Amino acid sequence: MSTRTAGPGSAGTGSPWRNWAGNVVSRPAREATPASAEELAAEIRRAAEDGLRVKTVGTGHSFTSIAATDGLLIRPDLLTGIRRIDREAMTVTVESGTPLKRLNVALAREGLSLTNMGDIMEQTVAGATSTGTHGTGRDSASIAAQIRALELVTADGTLLTCSEREHPEVFAAARIGLGALGVVTAITFAVEPVFLLTAREEPMRFDRVLADFDELHAENEHFEFYWFPHTDNCNTKRNNRSAGPAAPLPRLGGWFEDEFLSNGVFQAACSLGRAVPPAIPAIARISSRALSARTYTDIPYKVFTSPRRVRFLEMEYALPREAATTALRELKAMVEGSPLKVSFPVEVRTAPADDIALSTASGRETVYIAVHLYKGTPHRGYFTAVERIMTAHGGRPHWGKVHTRDAAYLSAAYPRFAEFTAVRDRLDPDRRFGNDYLRRVLGD
Repeated sequence: MSTRTAGPGSAGTGSPWRNWAGNVVSRPAREATPASAEELAAEIRRAAEDGLRVKTVGTGHSFTSIAATDGLLIRPDLLTGIRRIDREAMTVTVESGTPLKRLNVALAREGLSLTNMGDIMEQTVAGATSTGTHGTGRDSASIAAQIRALELVTADGTLLTCSEREHPEVFAAARIGLGALGVVTAITFAVEPVFLLTAREEPMRFDRVLADFDELHAENEHFEFYWFPHTDNCNTKRNNRSAGPAAPLPRLGGWFEDEFLSNGVFQAACSLGRAVPPAIPAIARISSRALSARTYTDIPYKVFTSPRRVRFLEMEYALPREAATTALRELKAMVEGSPLKVSFPVEVRTAPADDIALSTASGRETVYIAVHLYKGTPHRGYFTAVERIMTAHGGRPHWGKVHTRDAAYLSAAYPRFAEFTAVRDRLDPDRRFGNDYLRRVLGD
């Protein structure tokens, strides 16, 4: 275990921590890198003696200040790796600091896979699940919905394991715990034998996607699309299980579209758009026609995930699925009727209802609408206008993405909000794991 302290009387004045997007900076009083749950518990008890609050940070892929602290910052870099694979129960137990990309590769080597996942895999497993990271799915839900048990250290240093059978009220809340209930040290996921997915990517006009949206959702296990603002162009993606054979993307072709076009050329286009905003609509028309139709078949993580090297800010709202087409038409009309210049596509995904207290899909069939802007681009005008549309439809903001909602709004948006805060009051009455963000979204 290693601990780095800023020095006596220097709480909040240590080395700065920045998130991936660079929009959040905090100065913890000290940092610790525990190598076990026992070392972590000792650090939490020591922080309590010193009057310091505690937060854990993964890879910093949240766009909110959910991990920011002026107290003790826990880095889970040494809490990594698979603890055990139970092939009878079809579960894997993994240390909380393990990056999703390492878990996916390790599972594939064992002939196993998660059922569903998001479109990037840089996050740690605890960071991804604690903020509600999700992909798209008609029947399969977020990463957190695949949790079968988890272990966390609570504010008094107790190591608590919860599942549907053991401390079920904690389990119902802690799968998406926002870092408010304790520090997660291990997660047990449901897994299944590795399978093949066939991805069919196809350009489609905006009006057609919306006219066929319910059908596209119903007929595909995983459907998503991107709309390019200032155009009528979309790119759709349908992922469905396949009997094979595997037919991966050609190495050169995959590199050209996923790296050269989607990262290299897109980075240059975004930089040009930031420097010369009036050029953005023309750039959008060109870039939205650059990606062609393609079909390929591969193991899940090679289909679900893509490299994302262009840095951006993101807002995402979860709406009742029946509000999808109306909200998207309102969003398109807003962009077209405003002076805004938007260089990033709008991403649309779906999820089934789940039973996690603060899941954005808790209790309802869900559509996700995500908007992005290139890092360094003024975002307030666009995000404020988008948020106005989303909240008018009862939207729930992603916990790790930019939003301005507070506890008053969120307590009405989540029927089980009080259930979560009651568990928090019991496990962390002194708000050892609190920070300004949690005070805003959960109350005090």
